[in-house]
Amino acid sequence: MKTGIVFEGGAFRTVFSCGVMDAFLEKNIMPDYMIGVSAGAAYGVSYASKQPGRNLKIILDYCQDKRYMGIGNLLDRKNKCFYGLKFAYDTIPNKLVPYDYDAFKAYPGEFYAVVTNVETGAAEYMAYDPDDRDSLVLKATCALPVLFPYIYINGVPYMDGGLSDSIPFEKAFADGCDRVVVVLTREEGYRKKTTASTKTLARAYHRYPNIAKALVRRAGEYNRCLKRLKKLEKEGKVIVIRPENTAGFSRLERDKEKILNLYDDGYTKGNACANKVKAFFGEV
Repeated sequence: MKTGIVFEGGAFRTVFSCGVMDAFLEKNIMPDYMIGVSAGAAYGVSYASKQPGRNLKIILDYCQDKRYMGIGNLLDRKNKCFYGLKFAYDTIPNKLVPYDYDAFKAYPGEFYAVVTNVETGAAEYMAYDPDDRDSLVLKATCALPVLFPYIYINGVPYMDGGLSDSIPFEKAFADGCDRVVVVLTREEGYRKKTTASTKTLARAYHRYPNIAKALVRRAGEYNRCLKRLKKLEKEGKVIVIRPENTAGFSRLERDKEKILNLYDDGYTKGNACANKVKAFFGEV
C-alpha cells in the first residue's frame, strides 16, 4: 500500500497544516508520498525532515519582520517580491532557523511541489531537490501574482501552483497512492469566488493569456475540486482535515495570537485523528 498526504496552500493560513504536521510527527505518521502547493510545500519540507516546531518558529519570529515580508521588499528593484527572497529562502534556512537537508535526504518517500507554467497555464509537479540551495522549486510554488516576480526554472517562467491545481489529491492517486490524507486550510463549506479584482488582475497578465484564463477560472475549478474531494471522502478513499474557522485570518496575518490559535487548531485536530490515520494507512 502506498500512502500519501496532500497539503493545500494559503500563505500563513497554512500554519494550521503546520500544527497537523507536528502532531503527526509526534505520532510517527510519515507517508510514502507528499505533495504540497505554495506554503503547503514550503512548510511541508520541514515535515519530511522531521523538524517539529520549525515552521511555527519561523512564522512567529519573522511575521512582523520587514526583512521577511513587507512592501519595501516589493519596491526593491533587486528583489521585486513582497517577501525578502534572500532572507526567506537563504538566511533563515541556512543560518537563523537551520533546515536539516540531510534529514530530508533520508526521507525514503517522494516529495513534490505544484508549480504553474506561465506560458501554458498548466500545473507541473516538481520534486524538491535539497541540493538546490536557491530553493527554486519552493520559490516557484509560492510565487503569488503581483507579490512575486516570475521564477525561472530552466528558462521557463513559473508561478504559484495554486493557480492550476490548488488541492492535488488527484495527482497523488495518479502517482500510485492508495490512501490519501488531504490537509486543507479553509473550513467546511468554504467556496472560492471570482472577484472584480481577480478579473482586473487577469488583465494585467495579457502577455500570458493562459495565466489570465487560469486566474479567472480558478474559483470555479477550486469549487469543482472540492466536490470531487467530498465524494472521495464519503467513499472512504480520503481523510480530509480542515480548520474550524479561518474568518478574519489574513493570508499575510501578523497577529501572533491568531497565528497560535490556528496552529493549535491544527495540532489538536492532528492528534485527534492520528489513530484513524494510522489505521487508514494500515499501520495499526
